[in-house]
Amino acid sequence: MLGRKFLIVTAALMLMAAVAYEGYARGLFRFNYPAAPDGALGLDVSHHQGEIDWGMLPKDVRYVYIKATEGGDWVDKRFAENWQGAKNAGLEFGAYHFFTLCRAGGDQANNFIATVPVDSAALAPAIDLEFVGNCAARPSREDVLKELSAFMEKIVETYPQRPIIYTTYEFYEQYLKGTAFADYALWLRDVFATPPADFDWAIWQFADNARVSGIKGPVDMNLRKQD
Repeated sequence: MLGRKFLIVTAALMLMAAVAYEGYARGLFRFNYPAAPDGALGLDVSHHQGEIDWGMLPKDVRYVYIKATEGGDWVDKRFAENWQGAKNAGLEFGAYHFFTLCRAGGDQANNFIATVPVDSAALAPAIDLEFVGNCAARPSREDVLKELSAFMEKIVETYPQRPIIYTTYEFYEQYLKGTAFADYALWLRDVFATPPADFDWAIWQFADNARVSGIKGPVDMNLRKQD
């Protein structure tokens, strides 16, 4: 009897978890609902969003970051299209690079520079530093900082805007905290709670399942502090 009850309870919990996951994936609910008047709302997009109808985006979306490159040779197939689409729509626009821990920083910078135009009207180039989606390697702090420095040196020499660093708490604690990179403007990912008051962020990615007109499927949404 106890075994049967256990199976029933387990099955019910699994069903509830599946329903909750599906609801989250469909954007039916999320954990953070920051007030837009506290900052500027923006999106970050890649080929995963497919073809975007830029003219249909909500009026309160003011800026968009567009994935350009990853590693030393990967280029997002929709970067050029999204870059031009955002400009034509009158949005503030910028590009970001996903930094892999398995490739030299100089090679990655060359990939970004070959892909992203130098445009004085663009937002600061962003470098995505996180473990999710990265390679399995976890180099030493010294090695990571060395490759980040090589990347940043070329980016700073090429673009007029000082780069911004997108990161997670985990990556920040392991590699960035207490270094010169902690002094860069930080774009923090936290889709579950409001960042702690002592964490100095410039942009907060507060949702990864937002639903907006003009985009089919979920999209990341961000809040930028008021200038």
